[in-house]
Amino acid sequence: MQFAMQFENIVFWSYVVLLLVGGLIGYFKGRSKVSLITSAVAAAVLILTRLPGVFQHPFSRSLANVVMAVLLVVFAFRLVKTKRFLPSGFLLLLTVVVLALLNFNKNG
Repeated sequence: MQFAMQFENIVFWSYVVLLLVGGLIGYFKGRSKVSLITSAVAAAVLILTRLPGVFQHPFSRSLANVVMAVLLVVFAFRLVKTKRFLPSGFLLLLTVVVLALLNFNKNG
């Protein structure tokens, strides 16, 4: 159980970091303020869902799921629009994997 919680935390925080890095790359490479703002807001909300005492556990998990579901839609639209795997397709796949891993153990 301890290992599962550590693994979930590593996956979650790695995803948040990659989300922020992706927004920064989108801003510096393509001057996309939308990428920067979207990634920053999504990462901030995801971080809030993990802070102790900010939200109750069931609500925070649901909020994190909703944020990642919205990101799935955004990344899917971007992938269809650009027809390029990087970065949209990669982040789409990564979001699916993170959502699955974080929801695999509903009790944790």
